[in-house]
Amino acid sequence: MATIKAFTSAGEAGADIAFDDAQLTLDRGQQAMKDAVTAIRNSMRAGTASTKGKGEVAGSNKKPWKQKGTGNARAGFRQSPVWRGGGVAHGPKPRDFSQKINRKVMQLAFARAFSEKIAAGEVVVVSEFKFEEPKTKLMAALLKKAGVERSALVVTEKYDETVFRVTANLARAASVTASEADVYSLLKHKTIVCDKAGFDALVKRMGAVKKEAK
Repeated sequence: MATIKAFTSAGEAGADIAFDDAQLTLDRGQQAMKDAVTAIRNSMRAGTASTKGKGEVAGSNKKPWKQKGTGNARAGFRQSPVWRGGGVAHGPKPRDFSQKINRKVMQLAFARAFSEKIAAGEVVVVSEFKFEEPKTKLMAALLKKAGVERSALVVTEKYDETVFRVTANLARAASVTASEADVYSLLKHKTIVCDKAGFDALVKRMGAVKKEAK
């Protein structure tokens, strides 16, 4: 039975949440998790690097000098890749780095990643995020009271502008909705800090995966 630490909106310790180990996916999904992270990170690549080949560099087709008699090596055109200012041989061109991952593989990867976080005691549940004003120091104080000393992923069920604003300026924290949380964001951050509704939504996503996988 895994135990999840719970806190009130003021950061005071509440009753811990007991989580049935049978709901965790720890016996499979490691390769799926690796494939999902690779695909997600590749999709973040801009793929905008571009160079010009010898046929794209400006210049005429006139020979720099005659073929023989000058003592120089033969040269056909100034756009040659071996010349300064010439084209680039086999240089990068704009491309799409995204990879296709099957839906069930991605779902299994999510279930494994979130299960590992729960099993490691790296999930914290706050009853609700309630701030009197959108000040970064208020979120920082809440995380400190909850014992979150390293990077944190703050998860809410629905988009909350106040939560987003109080988290945006924290160097090692990010805010997402439960539907936006992916495998990479779960693994990138040390602790997952959810409100109760956000936690239930994440568990629902994980439970759906186990049901389909049977």
